[in-house]
Amino acid sequence: MKWPLSKKMETSLLICIIHKREKLTMFCPDHNRLCCSKCVELNHRLCLQVTPLPHAARGKSTDFKNLSVSTENILSQMKQCQTYQEDRMMSLKVSYKEHERLIVDGLRVNIVSYLRECETSTVNTTHEHMQYTVIDMREKIKYLLAAFEKSTIKEKKEDLNLKQAPLKVVRNSCIRLHYELFHLHVAIPKVLGKPELSFIASKKCLENIQQSDIFIKENFSNHVFTVNGKSVHNVNMPSDSDTCMIEAVCALPNGQVLVADSNNKNVKLLNQQYRVVSHLDVRYEPWDMCLITPTEVAVAVHDEVQFITVSQSQLAKGRKLKLQHYCTGIAHNQGDLYICSDTALYKFTLSGELVCRLYEDSSADFTVDKCAVSPTTDRLYITSFLKNKLLTLARDGTLLATYTDPALVWPEGLHVTPAGQVLVCGGWTHTVLQVGWEGKSKLANLATEEDGVRRPRS
Repeated sequence: MKWPLSKKMETSLLICIIHKREKLTMFCPDHNRLCCSKCVELNHRLCLQVTPLPHAARGKSTDFKNLSVSTENILSQMKQCQTYQEDRMMSLKVSYKEHERLIVDGLRVNIVSYLRECETSTVNTTHEHMQYTVIDMREKIKYLLAAFEKSTIKEKKEDLNLKQAPLKVVRNSCIRLHYELFHLHVAIPKVLGKPELSFIASKKCLENIQQSDIFIKENFSNHVFTVNGKSVHNVNMPSDSDTCMIEAVCALPNGQVLVADSNNKNVKLLNQQYRVVSHLDVRYEPWDMCLITPTEVAVAVHDEVQFITVSQSQLAKGRKLKLQHYCTGIAHNQGDLYICSDTALYKFTLSGELVCRLYEDSSADFTVDKCAVSPTTDRLYITSFLKNKLLTLARDGTLLATYTDPALVWPEGLHVTPAGQVLVCGGWTHTVLQVGWEGKSKLANLATEEDGVRRPRS
């Protein structure tokens, strides 16, 4: 930081962000904008207080400490946005590869079946009377491959590219905004003894922070959901000893779904048609579940976290984390595990190392029941079951907002979408609500008992 400001960095500070070949010379207090001669001519001719930069900077002081904190916060959020978009792109790619593997397996079965048919029909037959000649077989297999490639692989590849395109646009914007703001962040300590450059750097930094903040809100907005319809699926198995009680649901990128059944102490894997294709028994009632990778989940079971992997539509137990407290809720983000203990929220590493206790309320039971993390990781959400509250915390555990609502009695299920929308279930009131990302207001009652919702938990 003590290395002097380079000529290249100084030049970049003095260049107008709109007219790239023009040098900044003026400041407009009416619009709070740095201006070059073209900016003044085109947009500020009617402004009365446009002044040369040396005069505008004279006697002005900026709170660089708070500016630095704000900059670092936005830089962190932009990096999280970028990482999140890249994770979504990777999940889509993994899902495509899995789908490709399944349809390749299907093609292999078709070819093997055809070859067996040929083999059966030609046993004890002379070459002249063979029903299937080598040429016929080659043409048939070429036809199967061509039809397969045209109807499936090509179509899915195009579908993958279409889904990834908007994610790439957002990712690239994150990279650009982060790059611009980071260089301003580095420049600020180097210009403290130069009033004019300090003034320019601080104004550009504030403009960039505002632009980045708008970008984050636009891409992680409070878009309100509407329910288009519903479908009902029975996921009880003949071997179940009790009625299925779904405590948690986890959707995999390939379209399969995992459900945690507390009454029968198992986790079930559903295919794309919501039929049970595999299940795994656990020691105690599973209370919650979260995605770790596209093929692995972590399940909250009593005082343990049980990792379960999904491979070729089968479930297998992985490693296990033993805790010193109950595990009623669990969420994962960027390699961190957030675990609710009934009265506290803890942060762990994936290896099971305790990082810190973020929040605690020991005034009653079930004050910290379920948790979720915003995609930018700047907000944590927890439900207080018996107090009928949704709490919003900063990343360090500071309480930012408390939300209550007549429709939110016994909040049991909590979820934050990839775009940052907050969904919460009122168990006793049979309602699924959408709450603003700030955690202060209700945006909609998405589903109620009239829609067939009863005691929603996930």
